[in-house]
Amino acid sequence: MAVNMIFMVISLLVMLSSPFTNAQPVVSQASSPTPAPVPAPAPAPAPAPDYVNLAYLLSVAGPFHTFLNLLQSTKVIKTFQDQANNTEQGITIFVPTDSAFSSLKKPSLSNLTQDEKKSLVLFHGLSQFYTLSDFNSLSQSSPVTTMAGGEYTLNFTDASGTVHLSSGWTNTKVSSSVHSTTPVSLFQVDRVLLPEAIFGQAPPPAPAPAPSPEIAPTADTPPSRSSQGISPPSPASSSHRIITWGALLYLALGISGGLILFF
Repeated sequence: MAVNMIFMVISLLVMLSSPFTNAQPVVSQASSPTPAPVPAPAPAPAPAPDYVNLAYLLSVAGPFHTFLNLLQSTKVIKTFQDQANNTEQGITIFVPTDSAFSSLKKPSLSNLTQDEKKSLVLFHGLSQFYTLSDFNSLSQSSPVTTMAGGEYTLNFTDASGTVHLSSGWTNTKVSSSVHSTTPVSLFQVDRVLLPEAIFGQAPPPAPAPAPSPEIAPTADTPPSRSSQGISPPSPASSSHRIITWGALLYLALGISGGLILFF
């Protein structure tokens, strides 16, 4: 019994004197994982431009029914629509009014083939979005090729902010801005743009009539009394001379008869 008590005391003393009894666990700093950097959020995509329905816009914007009918009958409306909404460049269209078509007498559009009508309508479009302020720089690069391509070009001039267009046959100006929001610009013109590639060169304007020359007297024509500074006799003076010569003739006959009787 005493031996067991002594053994227990010794064991307790050994445990209390052990260097590992109060030791705390050491955590290695190198063992902790480094947090990964948080990636920056991707920028939001730019909003796509609004879809523009050209047929609807032309039907409500003004008196453009004739031009719209040509767009639809030639199927150029799809070409313009694709250029407006499926490209980054956008489109600019010059739209003649209904009165511009009704006032067109020569040349007539009724004799054009379907391909020529298609080129005529494409001639009114540019494959780029332009505002009114852009035409100042555009006038310096004239002639400008239209969506009809090839020789279908327009000349632009900017006169004090007024945009003038010339096609060879047609000289007109932009009378108003119908729509000018990316990607579509619509500008009203008061005449139909007629390309030389279809109609040839425009006939020159008729010269002004020359003033009629004064008829000069010929060598066989005696100069008139007025050209010599002599005023023509009045009817009263002519009849007076006729009466005077008649009186003298009767006087001479009377004197002659008297002399015959005297002898």
